Amino acid sequence: MAISIVFLSLGNVLTYFNTIQNDRRWFQNYNEPNSVLELHIEEPLVEKQKSWKADATVHRIINNGKSVAVKGKIILYFKKDTALQNITYGSTIFVQKPLQQIKGTGNPGAFDYSQYCLFKGITHQLYINTNEFQLLPSKKANALTQFLFTTRDRVLAIIRKYIPGEKEQGLAEALLIGYKDDLDKNLVQSYSNTGVVHIIAISGLHLGLIYGLLLMLLKPLQKNSRLNLLRVIIIIAGLWLFSLLAGAQPSVLRSALMFSIIAIGESLSRKTNIYNSLALSAFLLLCYNPFWLWDVGFQLSYAAVVSIIVFMKPVYHLFYIQNKIIDTIWKLNAVTLAAQILTIPFILYHFHQFPVYFLFTNLIAVPLSSIILIGEIILCIVAFIPFVAHLLGQLLSWLIFAMNFIVEKTEQLPYSLLQGFQLTIVQTVLIFIFIVFVALWLMKKKNYAISISLAALLSFSVLRSLSFIKAENQSKIIIYSVPQKTAIDLIDGRYYTFLGDSSVLNDASLVNFHLTPSRVLHRISPIQPGQTYPDKYIQFHKKHILIIDKNTRPEKAGAKEKIDILILSRNPRFYITSLAEIAEIKQVVIDSSVPAWKALLWQKDCNSLNIPCHNVNTEGAFVMNL
Repeated sequence: MAISIVFLSLGNVLTYFNTIQNDRRWFQNYNEPNSVLELHIEEPLVEKQKSWKADATVHRIINNGKSVAVKGKIILYFKKDTALQNITYGSTIFVQKPLQQIKGTGNPGAFDYSQYCLFKGITHQLYINTNEFQLLPSKKANALTQFLFTTRDRVLAIIRKYIPGEKEQGLAEALLIGYKDDLDKNLVQSYSNTGVVHIIAISGLHLGLIYGLLLMLLKPLQKNSRLNLLRVIIIIAGLWLFSLLAGAQPSVLRSALMFSIIAIGESLSRKTNIYNSLALSAFLLLCYNPFWLWDVGFQLSYAAVVSIIVFMKPVYHLFYIQNKIIDTIWKLNAVTLAAQILTIPFILYHFHQFPVYFLFTNLIAVPLSSIILIGEIILCIVAFIPFVAHLLGQLLSWLIFAMNFIVEKTEQLPYSLLQGFQLTIVQTVLIFIFIVFVALWLMKKKNYAISISLAALLSFSVLRSLSFIKAENQSKIIIYSVPQKTAIDLIDGRYYTFLGDSSVLNDASLVNFHLTPSRVLHRISPIQPGQTYPDKYIQFHKKHILIIDKNTRPEKAGAKEKIDILILSRNPRFYITSLAEIAEIKQVVIDSSVPAWKALLWQKDCNSLNIPCHNVNTEGAFVMNL
């Protein structure tokens, strides 16, 4: 107990000191409206639709001629311009412009982007025009980081030169070095919906292949004791170089640590305990960055490995197959099934969906992606021979096309994806308890385990039933935060009616990111799918709602005695004061389609009239329980 308390305290201390706001040198403690910021670019610029993006470190803040060394990171967005060609990794710029705090959308159930950035030490962002910064001629670049970026650019250049096809190039880049900026969004969704998205994310599968290749190539050095030490050093260096080149994600570092420990243990002629290797790698990673504990990839990675270790043999031994080919196929399926046992609760909790055909897609995609990965490594080696590189690149393009084709066609099969799962943390924990004790009962024949597992299942069923009963009786109005769009859901029980721009419904990415999480959270389905509400004046559960946009004349609302919610959309030309004279306004909501300058004017009018005003752009989604 004492040791557990010590380590728990250590974890709390590490978390406190890794939170940038708790650092006395955090730049925001010294930042003033007229401060000059010295920023160091920490990565090559990434092209977005309307800007260039890069992470930057704030090194100094200058106030009234006094310079203060500070710490912290921000996200920079540069307006697209040819003058940015001189800005690369290591560049230093001076900026005198107010920073914007990173905020999430505030939509119910939505991904918390601000917390995601905070865990990476990033708290603010800044949009910069061409004439709003000063570039210094000198650069401050770390030699190792510069080497990794240079190597990455060379690998990307080889892939783009010899592998034809934009979708094929994007997947090849992600598969080899984890570069995801060129990935097709629809393709990523297809891989996610079919249960093989782990192929795109650099993980233990990739490190295992690299480790196996290094073992095979360096096997001649194993016979000599002195050369064997060199062999281990080369293997560990190769693993970590690949990990850093792939972006040093938690899942990659976990695998690199585990294989490094295995390599060291083998060189000492000792068999390492896989549980100890996993525990040590997790401990070291969390000591370096305790926020990785909340990283979905970290959770899924460890859950999958532990699940394979515990359940692979019992699942494999369910059937005895004499034919070696069929037995090999079953073994691959057994590994996939075993990995799913402990990852299913995480998938349901985080992604609210389950891919039905994951066995089929994994059976094809895993070996095929392994062949493609090895082929890409060979392509980088033989790139100096153009003829051979072109042939190999064309072959890899065909293989990637075939894999993409199979994944996309599988996604289109009926019932390929079960969606709409909404679990609380307590429900997720109860699922884990059920799985663990059922496994204990089956594998260790512990009779008490079945009682605990059934109790957990009963508790889960009760909590889930109560959540459905609560959903049946809910009535809400939600005005979403969707950039430059109007999006409203009127929720009655487990159904909703959508009001707003039809362009929102026609954009799958907007619906999936902004609206779907809330609808899954509230367990609701559409009354009239794909249709918008035609009227501007709505009566819903005794609440009077008036939507005023640029096409609506305020005079039409004059006959209304009471307006419970006045929704201002687009850029209507009227004054709230004139409307307040002829109607009683209980609440004003400014949606995301309103320009910022107009929203500010309306907020001032509401404050002068003592009318509650909610600006969706700055305060997040507006939710009213009826």
